[in-house]
Amino acid sequence: MKKIEIIIANENHFCYAQQICDVISDSAKVRGTGIAKRTPEYIQTKMENGNAVIAISEGKFAGFCYIEVWGHEKFVAHSGLIVQPDFRNQGLAKKIKEFTFKYSLQKYPDAKVFGITTGLAVMKINSELGYKPVTFSELTDDPKFWAGCKTCTNYEILKAKEHKMCLCTGMLYDPKQAKKKEKWFDKTILKRLKKIKQTMLINNNKQFVLWKK
Repeated sequence: MKKIEIIIANENHFCYAQQICDVISDSAKVRGTGIAKRTPEYIQTKMENGNAVIAISEGKFAGFCYIEVWGHEKFVAHSGLIVQPDFRNQGLAKKIKEFTFKYSLQKYPDAKVFGITTGLAVMKINSELGYKPVTFSELTDDPKFWAGCKTCTNYEILKAKEHKMCLCTGMLYDPKQAKKKEKWFDKTILKRLKKIKQTMLINNNKQFVLWKK
């Protein structure tokens, strides 16, 4: 196995920005899930601000994740977690997530860490780190965060539900509750709930679209 180094990204890694965006987009298409689009310029801004983590192996891009700050540093979120296809099935996503998680707690010690995702693998990793599933009302109300969902294919569902529910699951880590860390992840139950929610929301959204017509 080739050595993989996980580090805080900087301006020296700008050259990987386009590749990172391409892998994020391709991964979403394969999973058949919606995802907010990222631009190379946006990724480079995160690198420049020290809010991005990158995995490098012999000069090649292996994985990536970045930090977003919301509500005057009351909340932080980890986004764009991705592993380049050649480096998958090695546990790299978990290592990148853990590195990003620890780094964000050091940089923003008073912030709650949250995320919204449709991926069961990400939910499992989050659970092991101490995240718990929550309603969207417990997440940031910063309009800029939710504006980022506009490029997601599921945005009409989110908008129809007044930003209270979507196909994504909201997850939250509160550092003040860290001592009460409990693992809750159950893959079978989550798959079933995800299917039920997907069917319910898509059907409701179709009715909403028909009503508008």
